[in-house]
Parts: sequence; structure tokens; C-alpha cells
Amino acid sequence: MSAAIDVHEMTRRFGDFTAVDAITFEVQRGEVFGFLGANGAGKTTAIKMLIGLLAPTSGTASVAGFDVATNAESVRRHIGYMSQRFSLYEDLTVRENITLYGGIYGLTDDEIRERGKALIGGLHLERAAGARVASLPLGWKQKLAFSVALLHRPAVVFLDEPTGGVDPITRRQFWETIYDAAEGGTTILVTTHYLDEAEYCDRISIMVDGRIAAMGTPSEVKGRFGAASLDDVFTELVRPQAVAVAQHA
Repeated sequence: MSAAIDVHEMTRRFGDFTAVDAITFEVQRGEVFGFLGANGAGKTTAIKMLIGLLAPTSGTASVAGFDVATNAESVRRHIGYMSQRFSLYEDLTVRENITLYGGIYGLTDDEIRERGKALIGGLHLERAAGARVASLPLGWKQKLAFSVALLHRPAVVFLDEPTGGVDPITRRQFWETIYDAAEGGTTILVTTHYLDEAEYCDRISIMVDGRIAAMGTPSEVKGRFGAASLDDVFTELVRPQAVAVAQHA
């Protein structure tokens, strides 16, 4: 079975600057893959290429079986995406957002009606279905946004800092929802600054200066660096870069 995400030597340059430098990795169907790195490491640029918004300068990548450079439209039809900034329309109701995104995803009216009802019931939002999204607590907004990203049953979902700003209990509940989606066969690529959350992933990669500096299960990565935590690994990998920047400042 081919990988849900298959990346080989993917590179993106902006003039003389290399934002993503020949990264290679695979993510299997139903896997939860943590895509980690400090700000400016190249994660966002890499994700933009993987969701078909930016063409690689060189190298190859396929998502859900479609080449990101030559078949970006098909990639976008087979993925879900949840931005680190809240991605639903707060001035619309819960039900209106579901209807809007269902139409964008190309679902029929019957599919929108049936899946929307199941979504609202699964989140226990029956009483809030007619309320504007702006009135919901942040944790419920995030759960709703994730559920809407799954509405069209995509093969792969990209989550960009999905739990930023929510409390620890809600974060844990959110991850239970991620596990449920993965058990159903959906592949999840997630970025997070909470390194304790990275422990929940099946595998992780850590980008430094546009390159993948470490990859494997959380236990494998910690063992490779003789570290007690992923925080220690992250600090060890990023510190040389920070020192180099300071020396050239």
C-alpha cells in the first residue's frame, strides 16, 4: 500500500534563501505524524507545498496519491485542513458553517444534511446548532473546526497548532478525537508547540533550518539523543542554530 504522504528531497527556495532543504519522509494511512520545529524552521512552507498551495522548487511529494506539483487540485479535494488561526466563520451559526463548508467540499445537499446532523450530535451541540460560532467557548470552536475538516471524509488531514490556547483537559479530549479519526483510517499530520503533545504521535519529525534533524517514534528520538524528554531533544537540536544566529548578529 502506498504511503498517504510520500515526500522525497522536497525543496523550496525563495531567491538565494532555501526555506525547505531536500526533506524526505513518508506517513502511512491512519498514522498520526507530528511535524515539529521552531518558528522559521520551514514547517509552514513545507505544509503549503503538501496542501497544494506552493510548488516545490525541486524534489517530489504526493498526498493521498496525487502529486502536489502536477495535481494540486486533486490534492486539495482529498485533504482536510485546520489552521492555527480559527478557520470557521464566527458570524455564521454552527449549522451555517457546516452547510457552507459542505458545499465547498462538493457534498450533495443530502450528504450535508446527514453528515451535519451526525456531526452536531457527535459533539452534543444540538442546542447550539443555531448559535453563532463566536458565542462558543474556544475549546468547542476547535472541536467543531476539526469535525468540519473531516466532513468530506478526506484521506489526510493537516492540523496546524490545533490546541493553541485551550486548557489541558480540552487538549486531551481533542487528541481523543484525533485518535478516533486515525483509527477510522484518516492520516493526520499535526504541528504543535506543546512537546508533551508530540508524545501522543505515532512518529514525529523535528525540522531545524529547513531540514529534518530527527525522525522516529517519540521513544526512538529520545533514545537517539539520550534525552529524558522531547523538550531536551528540541533544545539540543535548536541551540546550535540559536548560537550561530547570535554570533552573526
